[in-house]
Amino acid sequence: MPALPAAPYPEEVRARLASDAAELIARYPQPRSALLPLLHLVQAEEGFVSPTGIRFCAEQLDLTTAEVTAVATFYTMYRRRPAGKYHVGVCTNTLCAVLGGDQIFDELQEHLGIRNNETTEDGEVSIEHIECNAACDYAPVVMVNWEFFDNQTPESARQLVDDLRAGREVRPTRGARLCGFKETARILAGFPDERPGANDESGAGGAPSLAGLRLARGEALPGTPGARVVSPRNEPPRTGSATEPPRNESATTESPRTEDTGQEGSEA
Repeated sequence: MPALPAAPYPEEVRARLASDAAELIARYPQPRSALLPLLHLVQAEEGFVSPTGIRFCAEQLDLTTAEVTAVATFYTMYRRRPAGKYHVGVCTNTLCAVLGGDQIFDELQEHLGIRNNETTEDGEVSIEHIECNAACDYAPVVMVNWEFFDNQTPESARQLVDDLRAGREVRPTRGARLCGFKETARILAGFPDERPGANDESGAGGAPSLAGLRLARGEALPGTPGARVVSPRNEPPRTGSATEPPRNESATTESPRTEDTGQEGSEA
C-alpha cells in the first residue's frame, strides 16, 4: 500500500463520512469496536480501503494508522485496490475447486483479459479467487458483490460477466437483487438497504442446505422411501414407510448390567 500519512478527504466528503461514522461508533460500548464497519464505510466511498480511508478511520477511533492497516490487510473483504462495479469472486476452495471452480476461475481470467484482483478497463468487473463461501452444497459457487450464483459452469460464468458488462439484469440464485460494489459496502457497514422490497428477497435455505437438518431430525429424504437415517438422540429413527415398526434402539446382544449388591457367589 502507498506510504502513510495520506492526504485527508475533501472537507465535504469528510463531513459526510464523519456523520455516518458517529452513528456507527455510537452502537458500540467501545469506539474501536466500530473499526470493521468503518472500513466498510470508507470502502463504500472509494471502492477500496485507501490510505486516506485508513487515516480517516484512525482519526475517528483515536487509533494509529498502523493499527487500522493491520486490520484492513488481515480481512480479505477489504480491498487494497479499486473494485469494479461488480466484484466477481470465484470459490477455489476444496469442494468448489474439484467440482469446477478452478476451471471457472481460469477461464474467466482469460475471457476478461485480467488476472486475480484486477479490474476490466471499463471498470465494470473485477475478479478474485476467494475461499469458502459456506455454500458447498451448491458448488461450484460464484459470488457477485457477495450475492450467490450457485451451481456454475465455465459457460454460465462467462455469460454472467458478459451480462454484467452489457448492463443486462442479472438475478442471484439466492438473496437480494444486485447493487453496485460501493452500495454493497455501505450495507455491510450497517446501513439499511433502501431499495424497496430488497430486504424481503433474502430468502432462506434451499433443499441442499436443509438436507442435513432433515437427516439430523431422523427424516427420510425425498426419493428414499423406507431408508433409515440418523435419528435424534433419545428418539427412535423414522422411516419413509408408515407400516414399518420402529427399531428397538435398546436391543443388545449383551446381558443387561445389574447393580452390584455387594454379595458374591449368590445363586437364585
